[in-house]
Amino acid sequence: MNSEYSCLVVEDSPMMRQLIVLALSRMKTIRVTEADDGVDGLRKLAAAKFDIVLTDINMPVMDGLKLVKRIRSDPMHKDTPIIVISTEGGREDMNRAMQLGANAYITKPFQAPQVIAKVKELLKIDT
Repeated sequence: MNSEYSCLVVEDSPMMRQLIVLALSRMKTIRVTEADDGVDGLRKLAAAKFDIVLTDINMPVMDGLKLVKRIRSDPMHKDTPIIVISTEGGREDMNRAMQLGANAYITKPFQAPQVIAKVKELLKIDT
């Protein structure tokens, strides 16, 4: 088992990004890297290997759905679990994200335990 996991949080709203990072900080085994849009996220993915990615959908420059698609076409990260966290709660947005390769979809506003539980489930952390 890995003693430390790396997580990339891609979210354009500084306040929302801070909430996600704060939720993840409750997990002692997670090291978080932040990106403020899809392009920034891709740059960070090109520079390092991540164990899990959390992304918003509605972002300037490159949205989360395009980011999910790009991650899935990248040999280094094609199997990396992706959680989409979005205000878009519609069934079609959810289905589209899942079809593109997201592993989970959480609708905002979210509760920290919900995010933590999903990250633990996808990383198979049993604490």
